[in-house]
Amino acid sequence: MSMKTLIAAMLLLVLYWPTCSQAAVDKGSPCMPYIGEHLSFNVGWEFINAGSATMDILPMATGWQVKTFARTNKVLDIFKKVRDYITAEGICVDGKMQSTLFDANLHERKYKAQKRTEFHWRKNQVTHTQHQITEYFDVPAGHLSVIDAFLAVRNLDLKAGQSLSVPIFDSRKRYEIQVNIMDKKEILKTPWGEKVRCIVVNPKLKTAGIFTNKGEMTLWMTDDERHIPIKLMAKIKFGRIFAHLTNYKSTPVSPPVAGVPPTPTVMPIKQP
Repeated sequence: MSMKTLIAAMLLLVLYWPTCSQAAVDKGSPCMPYIGEHLSFNVGWEFINAGSATMDILPMATGWQVKTFARTNKVLDIFKKVRDYITAEGICVDGKMQSTLFDANLHERKYKAQKRTEFHWRKNQVTHTQHQITEYFDVPAGHLSVIDAFLAVRNLDLKAGQSLSVPIFDSRKRYEIQVNIMDKKEILKTPWGEKVRCIVVNPKLKTAGIFTNKGEMTLWMTDDERHIPIKLMAKIKFGRIFAHLTNYKSTPVSPPVAGVPPTPTVMPIKQP
């Protein structure tokens, strides 16, 4: 029952862009319109509730921070207690998203782990640290963490029948995920009581998501500019896992003010 966050199930991304050695960090977060959002999900196996997950998107001096928390409920705690905390950070580079950090603090029954992935995009390199051992990987700028990838796709103009090839770095691996936007659209009821039209997205995963194994998934998002995730379904060996949005809030947030510790500034590379 490994998990990366509910959002890991929603692995999608903006189209790949050129090498960023001459790119500039944008002030503010023009590529991230979702700062101030709070999302809550119930996660279950078929008709049995298994747990919950939350996501909060917060402002930072030069970008954003996403905090996610996932847990099993009291009944499932008896068999396999899960308490996972994940923090992801990113910035805008030339108007496009660039991940800078993916930090996971995992507690799944007797298994405990702290994993830290840092995206050194100016060097086209990623480091992964676990058990005080740091590994180095050659990863071109433009690869995103699974959380930032989910947020990035929400900002795309998704079209029925569209197929995307998605570059991701996750679990010590860089790879591309095939994502298909289905022709059909469906009407689903939202937590705020309204019935809305949703686009249907089908990503194929190579790593595990929250309460799921790797494999095929289906995601329903509102057919509007915000592409709010309403429902998720994943096939596993024994049945299906469902996640339903239970709460959504979007609060305008002002940029950090003086006196608040800022995110370390990425200095521009001097050209010869």
